Amino acid sequence: MPRATAAELGSGSGIVSLLLAARQKIAVITAAELQPSYAELTARNVALNNLEGRVRPLCADIRSLTANCTGGEVSLVVSNPPYMTCGTGKRNEKETNYLARHEVCGTIADFCAAAGRLLRHRGRFVSVWLPDRLPELFAALRREEMEPKRMTFVHADAGSEPCMVLTEAVKGAAPSLRVTAPLLLYLPCAPGERRRVLSPEAEQIYRTCSFPDERSVKKSQNNK
Repeated sequence: MPRATAAELGSGSGIVSLLLAARQKIAVITAAELQPSYAELTARNVALNNLEGRVRPLCADIRSLTANCTGGEVSLVVSNPPYMTCGTGKRNEKETNYLARHEVCGTIADFCAAAGRLLRHRGRFVSVWLPDRLPELFAALRREEMEPKRMTFVHADAGSEPCMVLTEAVKGAAPSLRVTAPLLLYLPCAPGERRRVLSPEAEQIYRTCSFPDERSVKKSQNNK
């Protein structure tokens, strides 16, 4: 059983927190969500999956979170923050979707600041972000004394530009960034085929909550 504690910032339905707990990646995770409807949904999902005590739903604004809210500093913080600035893109008809996708209740700087407050020294902050807004993410991380250490660009397929970027930052680490091979979500479609098939790498992530290169990274770190 893992002993690490964690927090998710903006947990939505709680799926990431539930997967981390169910796949034995962490001991306890606090799933912090601003919107009451999503926080309630997380609580229901926790009960349905018998993960009470492992996943702790918390209806709270990430801008006011402190380590007291998570029972002390944590080893891991994960987040898929709202990635669109206010006034850009098409406004979602549902207010819940609009708040989830636009920086109405917190910018990337706010999410990085929250992660910095929650993490212990050498703790990790893993985030999903947009490639064209990477400079903002890196600037916000460094203001909170977190250094980006590993980055993976995510593409729909081999012919597409990256649609997302996954970044792992470490609190109190020295500068040194490793860019991994790109992650392709789908295999090429066969002629006449409409349904897209997940790539083996994407399937592994869904199944194990581990990156394809994670084992080799840990092995190289242990050999240093």
